[in-house]
Amino acid sequence: MLVFIIACEIGFWVLLALGLALRYLVRARRASDVALLSVPLVDVVLLVATVIDLRSSETVATWQHGLAAAYLGYTVVFGHRTIRWADAWVGHRFGGGPPPRRPPAGGMARTRYEWAFWFRIVIAYGVTCALLFAAIWMVGDPARTAALSDFMAGLARVPLIALIWPVSYTIWPKKVASGS
Repeated sequence: MLVFIIACEIGFWVLLALGLALRYLVRARRASDVALLSVPLVDVVLLVATVIDLRSSETVATWQHGLAAAYLGYTVVFGHRTIRWADAWVGHRFGGGPPPRRPPAGGMARTRYEWAFWFRIVIAYGVTCALLFAAIWMVGDPARTAALSDFMAGLARVPLIALIWPVSYTIWPKKVASGS
């Protein structure tokens, strides 16, 4: 399962790079759109493979199945933003486009940005938990899915640790340089 997750991650970046190369280096807009629209298919393939593996009567869920759910949760919430960011960066670097937008430098705008980013992390965690609960329900055998519950509990540390940034920007807002 871990090898399949790694292959899907590589597939995501290969399709993204191919789509952007077709768009900015070859100037094949239609082919680029097809490649970029194919990126979510990697997630569908991973989801199908995970379900097939878990449906196998002898498969005991592992942390790797949990990682597959976390990967899917991340891509549901952050995948489109990642593609947009990469498109803006490559468009600036190779296509003469404007530089990508940067996060606000400070002040309340930066604080709002940090809280919004943290909220997206919480949503990704929620999507991951929903997928894990669905897998636990689908298998219907707590002895075979204990690792998924453990993974979910351990993954809760991510939004808790990420909470440091918005709280710190709220308590100690970064000053905006005068003239900005």
